[in-house]
Amino acid sequence: MCADLSPFRIDIPRADLEDLHDRLARRRSPYPVPGVESEWERGIPESYLHELADYWADGFDWRAHESRLNAFPQFLTEIDGQTIHFLHLRSPEPDATPLLLNHSYPTSFVEFLEASGPLTDPRAHGGDPVDAFHVVIPSLPGFAFSSPLSARGWNLERTALAFGELMTRLGYERFGVEGGDLGAGVTGRVATLMPERVIGAHTHGDRLQLGMVGEDLPVPDGLTSQERTELEAAQHRWSQMKGYKVLHSTAPNALSVGLTDSPILQLAWIAEKFVQWANPATPISRDNVLITASLYWFTRTGPAAGDFYWELAHADNAGWGSPSSVPMASSLFYSDPVVRKVLGPAPDSAVFFREHAEGGHFPAFEVPDLFVDDIRAFFRTLRT
Repeated sequence: MCADLSPFRIDIPRADLEDLHDRLARRRSPYPVPGVESEWERGIPESYLHELADYWADGFDWRAHESRLNAFPQFLTEIDGQTIHFLHLRSPEPDATPLLLNHSYPTSFVEFLEASGPLTDPRAHGGDPVDAFHVVIPSLPGFAFSSPLSARGWNLERTALAFGELMTRLGYERFGVEGGDLGAGVTGRVATLMPERVIGAHTHGDRLQLGMVGEDLPVPDGLTSQERTELEAAQHRWSQMKGYKVLHSTAPNALSVGLTDSPILQLAWIAEKFVQWANPATPISRDNVLITASLYWFTRTGPAAGDFYWELAHADNAGWGSPSSVPMASSLFYSDPVVRKVLGPAPDSAVFFREHAEGGHFPAFEVPDLFVDDIRAFFRTLRT
């Protein structure tokens, strides 16, 4: 182990747990508007939020989850002045392929834990040991235990360079990389900046991105009138859900204060996205929602998300979609013919593409078996 890497265990102070329970017990609610207590058209409904908050206060066992998280080997290191927290899960297979997994917002390193066992030890999960990976899961700068932020300017490029240095410190000269959403941005930048080191880059997307076409993604040619109607409906749905991004990208400070001071606001901000972005057929479990909300609360991660989006919005070049000579792959979840036509790769731009009707924005949470299968299949093509 490199001298610059220190073992880490999660140990939230008892005083922080007591403070959380005290704040939850003293929470205040807005005066209800009759008839909208359980409706989602205005965002997370009060009835659902209260149910989650009650369970967080009286049924959720943080210490049990903390113990489970500590079963995974975790470390800290400092890169470019920033504390970086990461999991390093070595495979029992000596010839395993190093793989960097990049989480996004509003998730954390926990997003990939269920998939990590089959990825690192396929033999123990009914798979072929040739498909094994040494898995590295860093927390984005400012997120979870990669905190607090040491400086401004932590964007996709700076993060990608830091994660490349992390892989160097772990002894991995060549490695694969994977991510979705913000994690896909980091994945793309790693591939662009370090093409000689990246074996292959896999990203995942879903139908939520359909609404971003015309704003963040180009509108493809040749859409039928019916396809345009479906695209416009998706764009309208996204316009009703993207308020968080506008605030994070333009004026995050007031929201950051609230996320740091109010566990109810932090819970609502996290849970709303988990419900609205996941496939209704594969919802995120209540405990995974609360593990994530707890990590954001205890580490004051909420403001870091605002900082990341603000830096992206104000960069001269945000770094999305930069060309790379690295073999690229993509998987679409919660897909259908329109999603595939609009979001699928151009025929000559990817060496691997799969789509699934199942899953959604969080495939490693929702359909980990499909997520793992796609990663294995992609890197298998590179070996053969």
